[in-house]
Amino acid sequence: MKTRYQAIVVGGGHAGCEAAYSLAKRHIDTLLLTIKKSHIASMPCNPSIGGPAKGIVVKEIDALGGIMPIVADMTALQFKMLNTTKGPGVRALRVQSDKLAYAKKMQEILDDMKDLTIIEALVSGIVLEDHKVIGVKIDEKTIYADVIILTTGTYMDSLIMVSDKVKAEGPYGDKTTKDLSASLRKAGLRLFRLKTGTPPRVKTDSIDFSKTQKEAGTNERLYFSETSKELLPYAEQWPCFLTYTTSETLKIIRDNLDRSSMYSGVVKGVGPRYCPSIEDKVVRFSDKERHQIFLEPESKELDTTYVQGFSTSMPYEIQEKMVKSIIGLEKAVIDKYAYAIEYDAIDPLQIKPNLECKKIENLFIAGQILGTSGYEEAAGLGLMAGINAAMKLEHKEPLILRRDEAYIGVMIDDLVTKGTKEPYRLLTSRAEYRLLLRHDNADLRLETYGYKYNSLEQERYDRFLKRKQDIEDIITLLKNSSVKAKDLPDLMRSMNAYELIKRPERDILELVPVLGLDYDEELLKRAQIEIKYAGYIEKAKKEARRMQKMEYMKLAPDIDYNKVMNLSLEARQKLNEVKPLTLGQAMRISGINPSDIQVLAVYQKEISDADK
Repeated sequence: MKTRYQAIVVGGGHAGCEAAYSLAKRHIDTLLLTIKKSHIASMPCNPSIGGPAKGIVVKEIDALGGIMPIVADMTALQFKMLNTTKGPGVRALRVQSDKLAYAKKMQEILDDMKDLTIIEALVSGIVLEDHKVIGVKIDEKTIYADVIILTTGTYMDSLIMVSDKVKAEGPYGDKTTKDLSASLRKAGLRLFRLKTGTPPRVKTDSIDFSKTQKEAGTNERLYFSETSKELLPYAEQWPCFLTYTTSETLKIIRDNLDRSSMYSGVVKGVGPRYCPSIEDKVVRFSDKERHQIFLEPESKELDTTYVQGFSTSMPYEIQEKMVKSIIGLEKAVIDKYAYAIEYDAIDPLQIKPNLECKKIENLFIAGQILGTSGYEEAAGLGLMAGINAAMKLEHKEPLILRRDEAYIGVMIDDLVTKGTKEPYRLLTSRAEYRLLLRHDNADLRLETYGYKYNSLEQERYDRFLKRKQDIEDIITLLKNSSVKAKDLPDLMRSMNAYELIKRPERDILELVPVLGLDYDEELLKRAQIEIKYAGYIEKAKKEARRMQKMEYMKLAPDIDYNKVMNLSLEARQKLNEVKPLTLGQAMRISGINPSDIQVLAVYQKEISDADK
């Protein structure tokens, strides 16, 4: 093992994979430290990628040159577009993943990278010098680097909990460390406890699927990565199945609540609001008579099914009764029992928008350690940490995505501006500009950034420019074309093609033979979205431009807000904690009032005038 690298990534989960991939593809000498190489890119929870908001994040990762979308497409068991009956702002792709194939393919790709070294080791601490991180400790040895990215996921001081039984270990029984947590606290960082969990897995051949509802994928050519060519044909895709809990399930849970880790006082950390355990669902939604359960295949190589929506920390014997009370699982054999996991995370208010620590220069943080939940959120953060660590090494400006540019931008801004007290999950409702942040336009929003920040090759960027031009040409052609009444059987009079497509009941594919539209069907549909929602899109863009003016009003990072007259006491406290970089960011801090923003605007103008 060398003792010096340009960059070190600690942790081989989805954040660590993206960070390491991003650095190594730029030919930065990178070391990835992981507890077990065989667990790199593993899926300890759900065997899927994407979903509401999350699927759009994966498309964004692709536009910025990340690796998750490519591997997800290559190892998918099913492709399904969600929310197809709703507007384009909430549609999202989800793939059912082959969890073993996904991890194996990711490991192969990382292994083949010339500038990436992967070593199994447990990091016990960081090494500082003049408020800068210069290395990490492995036992008594120090490995040095110019930048370090921590992506330790749920492995810092982690506890696996089943009822009142607690083990100091991470997922898969891997080692955990208290030493790294202690090292970060000693360096002045605030840590807090979070909790998440996972449901049981059951033997597939023990399920009576005849009692459940089959959930097939979407019969269209769907993908996450613009580079994907060979996709699993629809006829070969694997189904999922929908079933429900019963009144018996609810009774078992209510009768044994005191035996759940969550309700017996064993759990100290805060769990995810939007992905609660089944016990939490029963308590919080006491009026519901049943809950949805999805049965999902885990891998072609495994005879196991993931019981989605049934996370629990009940004792094994109670889990047996609970599972057998579900419709279709009356004779189910549990292959792996559910558990809860508690771990240390870093308060994200201590992190800059480029994901670098405010107190410790050259130390970047990404993934669940930053208070998030989900593979996709972790991967998005890991990619941004990798890009910005590379920019730091190259003495270039960081990539900071705005809220109107990407869900990744929304997530990072939420974390570093508002903080979180529970595992953060991306939702479409978090994005005020969600009509601008669509599944279909991630490349238009972000591939220019991907190219500018050396994440995309010239050939791919040229293909993007061609796609962009084609969409513009389709829209222009329609604006300059007329459709005659005789061309469409139910058209009462001739009219402009662009105006015709604006109508809700009209589909652009109707005009292919009429106008001779020689374009790919996907591009035609993308142009149609731009046309049908043009008014709403322009309104959202106008509002985004108005808010951008606030983002251009910079605030000095070293302002002592205790000395700014007329600010409220709460505003002074919050502003000193967050240290916003712009007036726009200051506006989004919880507890900051419009009057405080007015005071800041006047103060900053006085500072600027004095500097002239």
